[in-house]
Amino acid sequence: MVHLTNLDGRSALVTGAGSGIGAACAALLAREGARVVVADLDLAAAERQASAIGATALGVDISSDQSVSDLFSAAEAAVGPLDIVVNSAGIAQMPKAPEEMRQTSWDKIVAVDLRGTWLVCTQAGGRMARRGKGSIINIASIAATMNGPLHAYGPAKAGVVMMTGNLAAEWGRSGVRINSVSPGHTLTPFIREKIEAGARDATPLEDFTALGRMVLPQEVAGAVLFLASDLASAITGVNLVVDCGASVTGGWRPYGWVPGARALA
Repeated sequence: MVHLTNLDGRSALVTGAGSGIGAACAALLAREGARVVVADLDLAAAERQASAIGATALGVDISSDQSVSDLFSAAEAAVGPLDIVVNSAGIAQMPKAPEEMRQTSWDKIVAVDLRGTWLVCTQAGGRMARRGKGSIINIASIAATMNGPLHAYGPAKAGVVMMTGNLAAEWGRSGVRINSVSPGHTLTPFIREKIEAGARDATPLEDFTALGRMVLPQEVAGAVLFLASDLASAITGVNLVVDCGASVTGGWRPYGWVPGARALA
């Protein structure tokens, strides 16, 4: 049987790969045989992750066009022309009333989560289109399509989803596929620490999903691997939701919420 997720001989760049979802993506791509570049604003974190998985570490500020340009030059010098690029770098937002949110905070979130994704996509897609092949995966969020009190993060991630579709049509005839993955609330090491310290309540994050739990970073990485691999060779421009069913439960609220687990016979 052909192993269609085998990435032997391919090179991959993962931004935001020093921790969380990005780190899980980098580890899985490396396990499947790719030569991986781990890029992060926190170079020390990138170096730790790269050492753990046998990858190359590079620093990057994705909100800076010069930093992103330098990253691609250094990455391709290290591992060769890139076959896979995963856009995982981003910053989150705590819920806040819009009139209480500083404009500088809104601008920073949009600069990283939307503009930064654009800068990485244009560097990656332009190079891949000239070579006639490549796969880009953008990490968006269920906040892109579900209303909530994330007045900068949600619109930025919605822009990522729209951007993904636009660029898929732009570069498809040049052999470049581009898709997005929208995770739900994900149990990253940072969130786990907050929960264990009593600074975050996991109950609502789990209860508002069909599966009754949070997403694990490696589950998001599995979706990324699928989209990067030959198994998804005919898939481009999609937004793959990985949220334990958080986006399908809203209609159950007026009826007393989703049914509990059936008793085992």
